[in-house]
Amino acid sequence: MTFTEHLAEFAGLPVVTHGADGAGPPPAADAVAWRITSEGQAEDWEGCLDLFEAEIDAARVTTLVVGSWWQDRHPLEILLERAASYPALRALMLGDVLGEECEVSWIVQGDVTPLLEAFPRLEVLAVRGADVQWPPVESGVLRELRFESGGLPVEVVRGVAASDLPALESLALMLGDSGYGGDTELDDLAPFLDGARFPALRHLGVENCEFTDRVAAALAAAPVVARLESLSLALGTLSDAGAEALLSGQPLTHLRRLDLHHHFLSEGMVERLRAALPDTEIDAGEPLRDDARPGFIYIAVAE
Repeated sequence: MTFTEHLAEFAGLPVVTHGADGAGPPPAADAVAWRITSEGQAEDWEGCLDLFEAEIDAARVTTLVVGSWWQDRHPLEILLERAASYPALRALMLGDVLGEECEVSWIVQGDVTPLLEAFPRLEVLAVRGADVQWPPVESGVLRELRFESGGLPVEVVRGVAASDLPALESLALMLGDSGYGGDTELDDLAPFLDGARFPALRHLGVENCEFTDRVAAALAAAPVVARLESLSLALGTLSDAGAEALLSGQPLTHLRRLDLHHHFLSEGMVERLRAALPDTEIDAGEPLRDDARPGFIYIAVAE
């Protein structure tokens, strides 16, 4: 699987692509998440941002989604230069790029942590790409952090674990394929599981993972689970063994949502999960289990 659709919503707002064909006046600057992309546009990405700022009051913009920028200056560099023009920015997505536009492993982001200083009100940050850096950083306002990758470097995972993010409520890590740089091991996730870090954490996602069963077994006794409201093991390799570990561990009935879509569970195990967690919204999606090839499992996003 690759990313096949652009975001329709981000940070609770509908996404509107600036410069796309459409009738009528533009919405209010703070009413939508503005997607800026050079895909299908006559301008490069910086030129597209120039056109956007000529029409929309950047000082009122709260949410930006960065689309394609191939052969242009990197949007990260441009946004850091223009940070003073966006004093209200609270949510940013870097890399709303489809697989048909560019493989996720080719999306180069670099060090994204300067965004937290440049935009001191930034509460939500999502980053898609394989070449990402996150040295330890401090932020008292960041609430949601998501990395979407086919191969997330372990240095990112360790950097987040060492960061001071007391307001962080939601963390999602798409770990990816070891062949594409996803070199995180189970021990690297310990700071997120032991409950000592991130006291505000209410959602944890360990996604697109080659060792989901081992993560599930660790979660069965992980102290952090008791304070979570939602948990995601989606896009990975969860099998009946991992689900059995979850069911045999600490209670999960307090979870409002459990996301398991893209899994290798038997129908019977899915039914057991639903029966054990009747008040939990469980996204089990479509089963991928291949009884003809019982050992054939794969993550959703790699190249």
